Amino acid sequence: MQTRQLGDGLTVSAIGLGAMGMNAFYGPSDERESTATLQHAVDIGVTFIDTAEAYGPFTNEQLIGRALGSRRDEITIATKASAETDDDGTVHGRNGSPEYIRRACDRSLRHLGMDTIDLYYLHRADPAVPIEDSVGAMADLVAAGKVRHIGLSEVAAPTLRRAHAVHPIAAVQSEFSLFSRDVLHNEEKATADELGIGFVAFSPLGRGVLTEGVRSLDDLAPDDARRGLPRFQPAAFAANRRLVARVERIAGEIGATTAQVALAWLLAEGAVPIPGTRRRSRLDENAAAAGIRLTDAQRTALVDAIPADDVIGSRDGVDAPIGIDR
Repeated sequence: MQTRQLGDGLTVSAIGLGAMGMNAFYGPSDERESTATLQHAVDIGVTFIDTAEAYGPFTNEQLIGRALGSRRDEITIATKASAETDDDGTVHGRNGSPEYIRRACDRSLRHLGMDTIDLYYLHRADPAVPIEDSVGAMADLVAAGKVRHIGLSEVAAPTLRRAHAVHPIAAVQSEFSLFSRDVLHNEEKATADELGIGFVAFSPLGRGVLTEGVRSLDDLAPDDARRGLPRFQPAAFAANRRLVARVERIAGEIGATTAQVALAWLLAEGAVPIPGTRRRSRLDENAAAAGIRLTDAQRTALVDAIPADDVIGSRDGVDAPIGIDR
């Protein structure tokens, strides 16, 4: 697996693994298969593993700790905080206060069974707390040796600039895919590029729509959280699948899968995608995307296949990512 440079000297595998769906939000899970998938990821060089305290809550971090604790030196762990959660799992609103960030970090370290978090994200900026205060607390965690690098998730460009002035930001993470390209138009990615901050793309496969695994709503478990999203409502899903069919045709001409060309497009855009999967077969498929080189004409064709105005439904029930200065 190739590597990519984020910011602040952090190097990660060119394609990462989003672990959220292994035991949170996407219906029933199989811990044995999830564990095998996590271990196989490291075996094939997919060593950038993404989680958060909110996934479960806590159970995703604990799964990773059990599965990969013995291979700590081979992996780069990213986790997140700011959705205030009590130790019993009760979830409150956002909390970006220094006090909560310190408490959440210590708890994540316990759940992961690790001494240091490689990349610690503020999961969402808290409108009630100046970003300087939140990032200042995270900088203190770096000074204390509990965190190596700091990241932010879904922040507006001015907020990113303010944060970076407090402490170098290694990565900004936002939803980014052929289906969700707003980061290219709202200055979020351009600002990250200007400042030398790496860009990590979550939901790089449109929450599964850009794969062979979600061709019908029947492919989703009854309690899968995607069933409540605007793009997964029956009429919207049917319309969006027609757009995916265009990508499938391009992928066939390239000799790759839909997921692979979608990930290769993100790599060409300078992002590090972190597709989620529970199965080793899908993991191998995703990892192979790192070896695909798209021509300029192919990149243009992929964008043209899914015009932004033709995508039906907002990605998560809001019109755009929530950033303090947006």
